[in-house]
This record gives sequence, C-alpha cells and structure tokens, in this order.
Amino acid sequence: MAKTDKPSKPSKTQKTVAAKATTNPGAGVNIGIDDKDRGAIAGGLSRVLADTYTLYLTTHNFHWNVTGPMFNTLHTMFMAQYTELWTAADPIAERIRSLGHPAPGSYAAYGALTSLADAPTTPPSAMEMVRILKEGHEAVARTARGVIPMADEAGDEPTADLLTQRLTVHEQAAWMLRSMLQE
Repeated sequence: MAKTDKPSKPSKTQKTVAAKATTNPGAGVNIGIDDKDRGAIAGGLSRVLADTYTLYLTTHNFHWNVTGPMFNTLHTMFMAQYTELWTAADPIAERIRSLGHPAPGSYAAYGALTSLADAPTTPPSAMEMVRILKEGHEAVARTARGVIPMADEAGDEPTADLLTQRLTVHEQAAWMLRSMLQE
C-alpha cells in the first residue's frame, strides 16, 4: 500500500500542499514554540493526518468488500481498525489547530500529502487486503516517526506524545496483520 518503503520524507508536492496549509499561522499564538517550528510540525502532522485518513478509507472499503472463508474475522477486524483510525483523525487535526495552523480536510490535500497509494478500484482477495493494510500501518508509522524528532527538538511534548501513541497503535496493527499472512 505504501507509495514507498523509504522513511517518509516529504516530497515537493507534499511540501507545497503543507506550505499552503500552513501559510496563515494563527496570529498571537504564543505557546513556547517558535513560528517556524510550529509550521514544520504542523506540516508533518498534516502528512500523518493524510496517511491516517487514507488508511481509514481503505480499511473501511475493505470492511465492506471482504469475501471468503475468513469473512467474519476480517470484517470484524477491519471494523475495529477503521473505527480506531476515524477516532484518531480528530486529535491529530486538533493538534495542528493548536499549533495555529489549518488542518487539511479535502481529498485533494490528502492525496497530495499521503505516502499511501489509493485503495484498488477492484476489491482484492482477502489476504491481499490484509497485506495492503499491513503496509499501510507500517507507512503511517514511518511518517509519524519522521515527525517526532521535529517535535522533540522544538520541545513540543504534546505532539511527541500523540505521535508516540499513534506509533503504538500502528505497529501493533501491522504486527497482527503480518501474523495473519504467515503460513
């Protein structure tokens, strides 16, 4: 599912979209993090939000379209995962807003910012769905991990904490999905 397996560094397009999303920082934001750092962190969080939402949509799609002997198990697992992803989007977006920047919220912005490929137009097999979702969780973990150093260097403990929590969720989900793929 990942567009790339390399550590998630923003592409030129991602930087452009993130810059557009962060060119109007909130006036008067004085939380102890300078404007440049807040902008960079908000841009990184925007990529995490885009990855999260893209993975949410793919997971929900697979929940609707899974078939085969493992239908009930996967249908239930995918529902738990898409519910968690949906719930996770709001705190990420609200952290961006707390930093004084607008949160991206359109498919166009998410498409430009995400490191994940879109869901296949034709539903894949159940085990291919599992593989795609495993790769998606790994990709979101890489994106989140890439933002933590920025947050740490800026003394942005709330962002570092949020991203650490997200890493725990994505790494555990990837492990569970990886385990299903083993023979």
